[in-house]
Amino acid sequence: MSERINRCGYAAIIGRPNVGKSTLLNRIIGVKLAITSHKAQTTRHSILGIKTLSGGQVIYVDTPGIHDRGEQAMNRYLNRTATSVVTDVDVLIFVVEALHWTREDAKVLKLLQDRTTPVILVVNKVDQVKPKAALLPFLEQAAQRFPFAEVVPLSAKQGDNLETLEQLVLQALPEGENFFPEDQLTDRPERFFAAEMLREQLTRRYAKELPYALSVEIEQFEAQPGRYAIGAVVWVEKPGQKAILIGKDGQALKAAASQARKSMEEFFDCKVYLSVWVKVKKSWSSDESALVRLGYGE
Repeated sequence: MSERINRCGYAAIIGRPNVGKSTLLNRIIGVKLAITSHKAQTTRHSILGIKTLSGGQVIYVDTPGIHDRGEQAMNRYLNRTATSVVTDVDVLIFVVEALHWTREDAKVLKLLQDRTTPVILVVNKVDQVKPKAALLPFLEQAAQRFPFAEVVPLSAKQGDNLETLEQLVLQALPEGENFFPEDQLTDRPERFFAAEMLREQLTRRYAKELPYALSVEIEQFEAQPGRYAIGAVVWVEKPGQKAILIGKDGQALKAAASQARKSMEEFFDCKVYLSVWVKVKKSWSSDESALVRLGYGE
């Protein structure tokens, strides 16, 4: 009787902004670990999502979108975070959007040219392709751009063809024992997710007014009987931005905080008391030292 092979390793999810990388991670793990919005650069950190299967364990790494949309310190940080992951994993999952190949997709592909790491091309959002016959020529063209290990059309939003991808990723990993306990889903602490859930609500509400000028810092995270007490500071760059966030009589901030609190209660499975303040720090997104203090360190 042959001994069962166990595989374990890291798989990075890479690609330009807004192709569905975070949605893919959330769908695979079955829990919302990465925040999402229609705004580019919503993902600002590498986030581990741990999936234990019968044949082993895959540690997925969600990354910020690789882009060429500015030279601010924040833009440089996002690109560094994403590109540094490429060298340290066992499998690369390159996500593109069905029927769309852009200059930024080409930029990502250029990073992969000299890698020996297997690359699986995921063509996402196939549920939006009409007519379906248009998909095949795109898949054929994509397959000719690079010696991909596999090309997998899927819908992260609907979950279509997800199991195929998971098995292909697992089979590409080296043999070895699992790195994490079976019930562990991520390596990030709870206060990290509290900050991200508040930032998600603000990003969704103010995508046009404050695309990249806000960040969230958790100053208090305290377990109390039957609840968490969380105190958050939202940092913006200008007094006018602070006024937009707070809104008339504080109603705008109250609405965003209320929705974030509901998300936290669902995630932490307990009551949450959330206090939110808005403060101004001029040009924080262009200041390398300010980024480090706000949690955007290497």
